[in-house]
Amino acid sequence: MQTFFTEEQLEDPGIARSNEILRACVHCGFCTATCPTYQVLGDELDSPRGRIYLIKDMLESGRPADEKTVKHIDRCLSCLACMTTCPSGVHYMHLVDHARAHIEKTYKRPLMDRMLRWTLARILPYPGRFRLALLGAKIGKPFRGLIPDARLRAMLDMAPERIPPVSRNDDAQVFPAIGARKKRVALMTGCAQRALDTDINDATIRLLRRLGCEVVVAKGQGCCGALTHHMGKEAEAHGTAARNIRAWVREMDGEGLDAVVINTSGCGTTVKDYGHMFRLGDMAGDAARVSAIAVDVSELLMQLDLPEGGQGMRVAYHAACSLQHGQQIKTYPKDLLKRAGFEVVEPADSHLCCGSAGTYNLMQPEISAKLKDRKIRTLEAKTPEVIAAGNIGCMMQIGSGTEVPVVHTVELLDWATGGPRPRKMAEAV
Repeated sequence: MQTFFTEEQLEDPGIARSNEILRACVHCGFCTATCPTYQVLGDELDSPRGRIYLIKDMLESGRPADEKTVKHIDRCLSCLACMTTCPSGVHYMHLVDHARAHIEKTYKRPLMDRMLRWTLARILPYPGRFRLALLGAKIGKPFRGLIPDARLRAMLDMAPERIPPVSRNDDAQVFPAIGARKKRVALMTGCAQRALDTDINDATIRLLRRLGCEVVVAKGQGCCGALTHHMGKEAEAHGTAARNIRAWVREMDGEGLDAVVINTSGCGTTVKDYGHMFRLGDMAGDAARVSAIAVDVSELLMQLDLPEGGQGMRVAYHAACSLQHGQQIKTYPKDLLKRAGFEVVEPADSHLCCGSAGTYNLMQPEISAKLKDRKIRTLEAKTPEVIAAGNIGCMMQIGSGTEVPVVHTVELLDWATGGPRPRKMAEAV
């Protein structure tokens, strides 16, 4: 793609990076075939190629974002299926992130939009506040029909029937390996996951210890920054990310770390990108060090001696977009489940998003609902006994529309190697 940025514009590192990405695009349109919003809406401007043209025009002209551009950028899931499909290696993630930051700086949203986005940014990354909000949503559910705004109704619908108790495993501490220590790893316990489903971190710690890992929950670590990053709120996202970097670097420079382990793939995609996010500042070196050892839990488990099992249960595996497209991890979770003895099946169009996408299901509930319904139909068509996924957002999204229990992959692997039967499966019996 030909671009026309001025020399002065290209002095801005963000513009320079976006120019590189834009010039890699050859207009082929392969991305439209795998874009969920294009499939649902049928509008070229709701495809990656269409959004790329909108972003190019906005950035080249140096103008503030307009309503049309904002509408179509907001409809992007950031599922990154386009990056998997693209034959030219267009790094759409960095481009759309830059566009969102530009929108946040130059566009004044309607009052209700600003209030909703402010509320989400002040609640979701903080487990304590999120728990209180979930309790309030449960209380407000009976009055759902009186609420005119679909986004507010979606927030009420998000509240699970059961709010899990606080897990002490999320506190800063060290869990020794069982038997000989093979690795020392830091576990990112996250933010929303600590409020929505504490079983995931508990199962991860049990499983890793059983396989010879000393597991560190580092003091000061918390939200990865993804939720605010995808809203274009750069300062807030970088602030929370910087706290994680400092927390993990202290461990790296102390007793050392073999890996930073992440069991929520949306967070993993962001942490692996810390090196890019901080490439221009004083933290560039430390951020790059953290990104270099950041791994999804399935990557680490492939390095360990997971014993073979014989569970024999039929598991439908849902591939989270942030795992299969954002991190290009496609086979590891399925390989691990098979090794543990599970029968693994995949739904049709497994490359397509379930519609969760961070806060997308709250901000774009109508499109999200269509994607969720399609994903659940394809999963249930495989008649599974349980659905497994590697991302809390996907688990909540799919679990809200099916009677089939939805659990994290590590919960099944923990169970297969001596841990307890996953609670959600026990409750479904």
